[in-house]
Amino acid sequence: MIGVAVTENFGRGLGPILDYRAPEGGCALGDFLEVPLGPRKILGVVWGAGLGGVDPAKLRSAYRVLDVPPMRDEMRAFLTRAADYTLTPLSAMLRLATRAPGLDSPPSTRRVYRLGQGEPARATEARTKVLEVLREYGGLAFTLKELADQAGVTPSVIKGLVKSGVVLEEDAPRDLPYPRLDPAAMVVRLAGDQVTAGDALVASVAMGGYSATLLKGVTGSGKTEVYLEAVAECLRQGRQALVLLPEIALTSEFINRVEARFGARPAEWHSGVTMTERRRLWRMAANGGAQFVAGARSALFLPFQDLGLIVVDEEHDTSYKQEEGVLYNARDMAVLRAAIAGSAIVLASATPSLESWVNAKTGKYGRLDLGARFGAAEMPDMRAIDMRAEKLPTNRWISPTLERAVRARVAAGEQSLIFLNRRGYAPVTLCRACGEQVSCTDCDARMVEHRFQNRLMCHQCGATRPMPEVCPSCQVAGKMAPVGPGVERLAEEVIALFPEARVAVLSSDLFGSARALKEQIEEIAAGAADIIIGTQIVAKGHNFPLLTLVGVIDADLGLTGSDLRAAERTFQLMRQVAGRAGRADKPGVAMMQTFQPEHPVIRAILGGDEEAFWEAEAEERRVAGVPPYGRMAGIILSGPEVGPVFDVGADLARRDGPLRKIGAQVFGPAPAPIARVRGRHRVRLLIKAEKNAPLQAAISEWIAQVRLPNNVRLAVDIDPQSFL
Repeated sequence: MIGVAVTENFGRGLGPILDYRAPEGGCALGDFLEVPLGPRKILGVVWGAGLGGVDPAKLRSAYRVLDVPPMRDEMRAFLTRAADYTLTPLSAMLRLATRAPGLDSPPSTRRVYRLGQGEPARATEARTKVLEVLREYGGLAFTLKELADQAGVTPSVIKGLVKSGVVLEEDAPRDLPYPRLDPAAMVVRLAGDQVTAGDALVASVAMGGYSATLLKGVTGSGKTEVYLEAVAECLRQGRQALVLLPEIALTSEFINRVEARFGARPAEWHSGVTMTERRRLWRMAANGGAQFVAGARSALFLPFQDLGLIVVDEEHDTSYKQEEGVLYNARDMAVLRAAIAGSAIVLASATPSLESWVNAKTGKYGRLDLGARFGAAEMPDMRAIDMRAEKLPTNRWISPTLERAVRARVAAGEQSLIFLNRRGYAPVTLCRACGEQVSCTDCDARMVEHRFQNRLMCHQCGATRPMPEVCPSCQVAGKMAPVGPGVERLAEEVIALFPEARVAVLSSDLFGSARALKEQIEEIAAGAADIIIGTQIVAKGHNFPLLTLVGVIDADLGLTGSDLRAAERTFQLMRQVAGRAGRADKPGVAMMQTFQPEHPVIRAILGGDEEAFWEAEAEERRVAGVPPYGRMAGIILSGPEVGPVFDVGADLARRDGPLRKIGAQVFGPAPAPIARVRGRHRVRLLIKAEKNAPLQAAISEWIAQVRLPNNVRLAVDIDPQSFL
């Protein structure tokens, strides 16, 4: 009898482990199995001995052991601990660790297509797209369908390139090891603080075992070069390294830097990777055929054979928090995995999260500082533009002061970045006849106009519809008007003010693929634009050597609302955006338009005394007893009808005995700030407890008292980052 953890949900009353008879030929701990569950065949992992309590004769047999490396003890411990911490069913956590297609297929060959020699005799647009994809991915092989989909062409285009020898068609094993990386491929010259920090990180990896270090360095100080020295030491030790990145658009520049440093590309794991590559990387991580992986947050769940180093780059970034499905923070789970695996972990940021800052201050993490920019570059001069003193026409958002500064940069052949953290054309579309604001039919959220697409979009559920010519409420035509600016509307203003300038808009929704976005970023870095208009995507690690001016349109945007991290996030975003300026040999200036220049956060950004800001913010949180000096958890209830959802919330609030036993407080139920998403009404409860309270056990006991109606869902969010 064996206990098997399975990747599918199963009936109430059953535990996370199911008993089966071992398959013919036997199995071992950690083996991946194909097992029956009801009428289906599903994936499972041998978790231990059977639990018993069932007549062995009535047990069903596992079908077979899959031909993949068994799940290691370290990985099973990590998934168990992560499930317990996040209060997630083990089946859901196991699905995160098996997100690769074809794991149940035996090794075989496949027909693949890769870059050949020469150029086609006739260069059509479709053929050029195919060759661009193959060149971008560094010679990787694609199946016919994958290559056709990536390039947006028909298979016949690829077949035509095969006939001319420009694209090679061959049979290859499905899963090959990745090219070996050479830690001595390049002699790296670190300088100043980089030398001390690099030596310390190399020593922590060489020592072996768990260590955690906050690598705090101003933008442009060379954090990447420093932590790549730790990667080099990990490779010399024969262990595997993982670097997590917050945004897929960052991967292209990072991959190029790795290739220059180590002579080969790392393996990649993110949403832009093909299913074939996902399967290959999953298997190669498990058997040691992938030395170095760069990826998004889900790369943390790959089955590494011997993980020696984890780096969480831009560790403060909110995209590390998974907000749907399994609710987890990849930064925190990376620390947990490093501790279980006996790995070094480096948390790198110019503006670290308050949690990491406090952990470093209290000695839980080590801390290394890079206080100066690399080479001749200097930190930008920070200035505020007091909008109360600016004379600005109606429907204009660029102040005369900022306009003059941009005009001077255009004349000097330098680049300017105008930053506004709002996608689309306008955040509100209003009827001037009746005052109706166009809202999503499935969410309590306003539809955002995207003029480039001539559509309205809901940024909660993704629903779109054409721009209405008549008001949906009063049916009056010609009265629909945009209210407020988004980056697209800002682009219209910039083009009108600077008709001679080349203007580029960087916003994630304007690009059909990650590849197109990366191409645009590379072109801008090479000087293809004079003025860049961007959302927060431009704040994430991009290097524009010609950029000497950053103008922030609305520095006050994030300072309002009830989010306990509002000040922290505004500080981080403004400092990160400002850090795009002056990264080469020319000095940079960052100008922030604000109606509150005396606000403590704005003053802290301008003053540059980051430690004073963190000290003050930490003290406020400590007095309030909120993270990182207390614990919080969110309960999100949702359903198609609001009544039953509120009834469950009220029932939970009445039965708060298990929480009161640990001294926790319950707030709510209350409608979520966005009370309806995708047609489901949402109600929230918030739990606040002391730092060392056994919160998860109390919540488990608390919610077990209530039986949910069929249409009501309950999600637990430990350490919530968003309160929407």
